[in-house]
Amino acid sequence: MSTMFQNIISSKEEFEEFRSTIGKPSQRAANKVISFIDDHCREFISKSPFLSMASSNSKGECDVSPRGDFPGFVTILDDKHLFIPERPGNRRMDSVHNIITNPNIGLIFFIPGLGETLRVNGKAFICRDPDLLEKSAVNGKTPLFGIGVKVRECYAHCAKAFIRSGLWNPESWLAKETLPSVPDMLVAHTNIPNVTSEQVAKELHEGYVKRLY
Repeated sequence: MSTMFQNIISSKEEFEEFRSTIGKPSQRAANKVISFIDDHCREFISKSPFLSMASSNSKGECDVSPRGDFPGFVTILDDKHLFIPERPGNRRMDSVHNIITNPNIGLIFFIPGLGETLRVNGKAFICRDPDLLEKSAVNGKTPLFGIGVKVRECYAHCAKAFIRSGLWNPESWLAKETLPSVPDMLVAHTNIPNVTSEQVAKELHEGYVKRLY
């Protein structure tokens, strides 16, 4: 693989030699992974309004997609199964294409203001079970499908990344006028003739107001 990086670790053996400088995980870190959704995980998921979903295709090319809704939007079916409704988006269906060819999936659940997160790994399925879809309806609109997950691992992740980033601290947030312009970015990336940032901003706003479900 061609790369500009010079000092690269390219084998497990090499990394294990290097790992002595990192140290071994604590007993708590080593033992924290469980293979089912216990009451603690159930409470966390029920209070989470947002998750990130990692998937990859048959070549191992990765993608991460956000999913968000009201707290408890992910249905816990039993101690091994979850259901995530698919809400309207950009219709690219990157995660769906990945799951069909490679069902392995990774989830991170977030709760605003809480630094610790919950990681869930398992197998994913494109699911159209009518009862699950009906239970996930919002404002009279039923999703066309969802992502079913058979859980393999559940474990808590510490808050260090949130502490370092100040993500939940409003005092660390940039002023609105200094934020990147996503309409400008989309105009530059899509390169569609005669489309302006103002048009894109208007379309985004309409989608946020009228097409959330």
